[in-house]
Amino acid sequence: MAVTTYYLEMMAEGELRRSSRESADIAVERQDVPDAVLGRYLYGAVGRDYEWTDRSRWSDAQWLERLGLPNVETWVAYEGEAMAGYFELAMDEERNVEIAYFGLLPGYVGRGIGGRLLTIAARRAWDMGASRVWLHTCTRDHSHSLANYKARGFRVFKQEALEQ
Repeated sequence: MAVTTYYLEMMAEGELRRSSRESADIAVERQDVPDAVLGRYLYGAVGRDYEWTDRSRWSDAQWLERLGLPNVETWVAYEGEAMAGYFELAMDEERNVEIAYFGLLPGYVGRGIGGRLLTIAARRAWDMGASRVWLHTCTRDHSHSLANYKARGFRVFKQEALEQ
């Protein structure tokens, strides 16, 4: 089965297009204290249906090392008291900010929250002082992922297909 990966970028804050569903009722909070249990939970709950595997065997020490890096931020979206999704941002030495992980828990998909959360993630990346914001998605991710990224102003700069 071929999997196509799309790499997308936004080169200026002015390219960000807000979600038309800004009224999505979510609160987003930064996780200031690295938490391996929370990181593992969010990664698994969001990525399970999309075959995310790169961190599935990480130890607590690996989670804490990643989440404790000064250039990495984890943000959790809540609808009321319930976790609805999250994103992880990572800035490199050239101030490129990657939206390294982004997604919703299964019960929150299809409710307009994804566009709102992506708007917040991109804004936060620019607030970090980004020179560029980028991310990647693939054909195993949710079928609306690529459209959501493009709707927010991200443009594909690279695409690759691999047989799996």
